[in-house]
Amino acid sequence: MAGTVLEVGSGVFVVGVVWIVALVFGTMLLRASGSAKLGIIPVFLLALTITLALVFFPRSPETTPTVKEIEIVDTLFIGRYVLLAVTSAVFLVMFFMLLPFHFLEPVYAKALRTQ
Repeated sequence: MAGTVLEVGSGVFVVGVVWIVALVFGTMLLRASGSAKLGIIPVFLLALTITLALVFFPRSPETTPTVKEIEIVDTLFIGRYVLLAVTSAVFLVMFFMLLPFHFLEPVYAKALRTQ
C-alpha cells in the first residue's frame, strides 16, 4: 500500500494526534481554577466523536485488492516438529537416566582423627 507507514494507514496517526491534543488540552484545563475545569468534558467528547467518525466511516474500502500476493509455505513444518519431538524425548530420557546417578552418588565419611 502506498499510503502506509509501518503497515499502518494515515487514520491511525490522525487518531493518535487527536488524542494527544485532547490530552494536552485536558491537562491544561485541569490546572485551571473554577468552572474552567469543566471544559475537559467537551474536549473529551470532541476527541471521542472524531475517533468514532474515523472508525465507523473509513476513507477506503476494507476489501482486499484483486492482485494475488505470493504466499510463503513452510514445507518442512511437520518434519521440523517431529525432529523437535524426538530431540525433546531423548533429552528427557537421558535426564531421567542420569538423575539417579546424581542422587545415589556415595558420600564417604571423613575420619575424625588423623594420626
